[in-house]
Amino acid sequence: MSKIAIVTGANQGLGFALAEGLARQLAPEDVVYLTGRDPDRVQAASAGIADSGAHVRGEVLDVRDGAAVSAFADAIAARHGGVDIVFSNAAARLTPATPWAELAGPFVDTNNLGATRMLRAFDPILRPGGRLLVVASDFGSLRRLPTHLHAHFDTDTMTLHDVDAAMLAWRDAVVEGRAGAEGWPEWINIPSKVGQVAAVRVLARERRAADAQDGTLVAAVCPGLIDTEASRPWFEDMRGAQTSAEAAVAPLSVALDRAADPGFYGQLVHAGRVIPWR
Repeated sequence: MSKIAIVTGANQGLGFALAEGLARQLAPEDVVYLTGRDPDRVQAASAGIADSGAHVRGEVLDVRDGAAVSAFADAIAARHGGVDIVFSNAAARLTPATPWAELAGPFVDTNNLGATRMLRAFDPILRPGGRLLVVASDFGSLRRLPTHLHAHFDTDTMTLHDVDAAMLAWRDAVVEGRAGAEGWPEWINIPSKVGQVAAVRVLARERRAADAQDGTLVAAVCPGLIDTEASRPWFEDMRGAQTSAEAAVAPLSVALDRAADPGFYGQLVHAGRVIPWR
């Protein structure tokens, strides 16, 4: 059976490197779906790796559109009967000098609700032994938040709906100017990444018993610092930052290694090690 892989936010940067790496390492009969919001960029990106190995298929997908995500999952199920690898990678860019109140809405809609839309849509069609991975960062740990905020992310009891509600409540606090007084970190990437990892942990808790039988992996992956136009304005020292291709190596190993460490299940993984949640 051919392997089916999907990468969101894949027309540039890490997403493109992940799609390119999958295409290069999978077999010619396999299919890699390179997805993004802009039709022209998706077409150009997919054409750029069309001869890499596996068949590369560009598809327009806006993860902010729940109906579109569900329809795409239905189409994948109809065409292929399921999916083997999903990288939920789509992310909204933060722009310097723009108030957080203006950025929080689209940021949550893309990075957080976009991730949970992907998890909900592709959870039912993930094949045994598959990989359902959310690209996050090392900010995605409760240790990054003040202790009094930890209760917002009780992944032992939450549902994905609860995670969405927590992120929307935090978004509203940012938009309304209450976040600082409530103790939230000023850097909005931190609560967002915590929310992404929380969503992974919740779905993994629900699937764990069945997945343990066939080696299926649900996890978050941290690629590390990447030298891109999006990251440069926010980090004074980019020494040691990776190229997108370099940053894709470890996440691709998680996706393609059939003997992935079972200790990665439901965790945030960076360079072969687990970043503790607490």
